[in-house]
Amino acid sequence: MSETATSAESEHPRVRVERTGRLGRLTLDRVRAINALDLGMVEALSAALDDWEGDAGVEIVLLDGAGDRGFCAGGDVRGLYDQIVAGHPEETARFFRAEYALDARIAEYPAPIVVFADGITMGGGIGLAGHAAVRVVSERSRLAMPETRIGFTPDVGGTWLLGQAPGRTGEYLALTGASMDAADALYAGFADHLVPSAQLDELREALAMGGGDLPADECVRAFSIDPGPSRLEAARPWIDDAFSAETVGEILQRLRARPEAEASATADVLEEVSPTALAATLAAVRAARSLPGLRAALEQEYGLVLWFALTQPDLVEGIRAQLVDKDRTPAWRPASIAEVDPGIGAEALAFRPPQPLWARP
Repeated sequence: MSETATSAESEHPRVRVERTGRLGRLTLDRVRAINALDLGMVEALSAALDDWEGDAGVEIVLLDGAGDRGFCAGGDVRGLYDQIVAGHPEETARFFRAEYALDARIAEYPAPIVVFADGITMGGGIGLAGHAAVRVVSERSRLAMPETRIGFTPDVGGTWLLGQAPGRTGEYLALTGASMDAADALYAGFADHLVPSAQLDELREALAMGGGDLPADECVRAFSIDPGPSRLEAARPWIDDAFSAETVGEILQRLRARPEAEASATADVLEEVSPTALAATLAAVRAARSLPGLRAALEQEYGLVLWFALTQPDLVEGIRAQLVDKDRTPAWRPASIAEVDPGIGAEALAFRPPQPLWARP
């Protein structure tokens, strides 16, 4: 999640499109906002993929981000806030439909898409990186889906990835918005290879100039290194115990009963974020486990995010507190987990937007 960029930056092309050898390169270039996505960027990425799909000369597509801070900090949630406050929900739905179509396109694209998730990669950045054919992280990568902290829920196919994560780490990452380093991202299934940031330029050149008999994954593998142990994996005993509980309230109780300091700290985090977002997100991640694939998960998420945008006050309040007034003191409604309607998760998942995500035959 990220703020809106400055007006000066808005005059600069936000997606660079380049061809080198067999490589088509798409670079997010909105550095001041850590390459946060807006509708124009989504449309530019989609148009480039359209152009290259029938081009036999483009054997590999590379998606990366400009600057040293990160690949993509997420979607333009400040823009989302402005749309909701102004009473333009149709614009909100339009952005999500375009973004989700791009996420699905990346997963299904005929040429392999390689993503350099170098640095900060959150929210909408996970949608771009998490479904690619070859997902590269570096030692400075930090991946997260922190949406509950603004009264929202993981989307862009994030619930699909979270639902497939080992044990109950998906629930843990979704509810807390905890950050993953490279080792954690590889363990949780959000990445495939760790390549040192100092070697990314060399890898980029190898992808462009390698012979057609060298597949993208093998090319990346030649640069990859062992990430070492995952802290997320080491925390599995208390994460699995607590986050297998049926409700958010029971998860909190189990966390408080654990002897690990990390468990108690996690409980503190959960008590600060939106109770409604926690309940809906828990239901969404668990429902995603039984879905047939990414497109079904995106459709479920589309209904869920519009339920938040159209019916729930916590999303606007969360963005206000974090990015508008920046007082970091959101007034959630309801204010506590105990006050949340037990059926809120089912209600959220049952919401059907006026316009469907996918065009019907």
